[in-house]
Amino acid sequence: MRRRLLIGAGVLVLTLAGAFFALGPGIVERGMNRIDGKPLIEVSEEAKALHATLTIVDLHSDTLLWKRDLLDAADRGHMDLPRLQQGNVALQVFSSVTKTPKGQNYDANGADTDNITLLAVAQLQPIRTWNSLLERSLWHAEKLEAAVETARERLYQVWSPTDLERLLRARTDANRPVGALFSAEGLQSLEGNPDNLDRLYAVGMRMAGLTHFFDNALAGSMHGLEKGGLTPMGRDVVRRMERMGMIVDIAHCSHQCVADILAMAQRPVVSSHGGVQATCEVNRNLTDAEIRGVAATGGIIGVGYWEGAVCDTSPRAAAKAMKHVRDLVGIEHVALGSDYDGATTVRFDTAQLVQVTQALMDEGFSEDEIRAAMGGNALRVIGEGLVPQGGAA
Repeated sequence: MRRRLLIGAGVLVLTLAGAFFALGPGIVERGMNRIDGKPLIEVSEEAKALHATLTIVDLHSDTLLWKRDLLDAADRGHMDLPRLQQGNVALQVFSSVTKTPKGQNYDANGADTDNITLLAVAQLQPIRTWNSLLERSLWHAEKLEAAVETARERLYQVWSPTDLERLLRARTDANRPVGALFSAEGLQSLEGNPDNLDRLYAVGMRMAGLTHFFDNALAGSMHGLEKGGLTPMGRDVVRRMERMGMIVDIAHCSHQCVADILAMAQRPVVSSHGGVQATCEVNRNLTDAEIRGVAATGGIIGVGYWEGAVCDTSPRAAAKAMKHVRDLVGIEHVALGSDYDGATTVRFDTAQLVQVTQALMDEGFSEDEIRAAMGGNALRVIGEGLVPQGGAA
């Protein structure tokens, strides 16, 4: 009897463990990447027709973090390849998230805890990713490369300006593939060694933010404890990124970090995802002085669609933030930065991006301005930024 009970208990434990590994990651994502279900704005035939002709670029999503196939239509989250195609997205920047603090908030987070370790274990990622932030980024690169290899005619990875040109040529055909560019949500993945930037570049990383939700060895975060500027290592990494053709992203940087980067930048700087203080006074958003600073480098500001970026989830709120940037520094510095699948709640997913086109039309943007804001500006900055200093990529 006792042996039978032990066997039964063992079977129960294995069953529960199997259910945890099979269902747990999906349950977690459903609770974190949500669509709020509030009414969408009415879309005109004019907006639909214009949207179908746009070359759309989104500067930031965290889809690689989650355990699902990028190539399959999912019933959770905000983005996958079928939805990117439905939304007419030409180029999507996929970010590598390697660490987030427990109790994550916009105000003050330490670097001594990490949510992603448990997620890595629960998702049955390779053991090498359980305790290494660098290996997590390398794993995300592998996931993206595998998707590209499987869907060669539908998904192109962009490593160089030549790849970008190839993508845009291919999109003139009926197939209309989607481009993918690999980035980082904070370079804590360097694990304190700037030489690891070469390893990340070698697997396709072409854009990176220096910080995420906590201060690291490179710089202070807007949401960290010290919120300091660039460290000597951080300055070294910025110089290396610019030399090799990796775009510098100031999203999540502290105000001092932003000021330090803008003061030393030799190439266009990107704020990949967020908002502006003028329309949403949240500490992660850019001040007018910072917007002017990004513009002075020739860079762009990617505006998101979640409450922390625009103080609402309506596409009209995103359009108002984009209008402020246009009016302050010019349309050539406006871009999209959704933060889809980044533990955000939004009104619409990537298949419904015509919502933004309609909202921009309602704000009085001209057709040329909409083309620039929805992707033209980002294509220009990415194309320039991918060229290593001193030679063609």
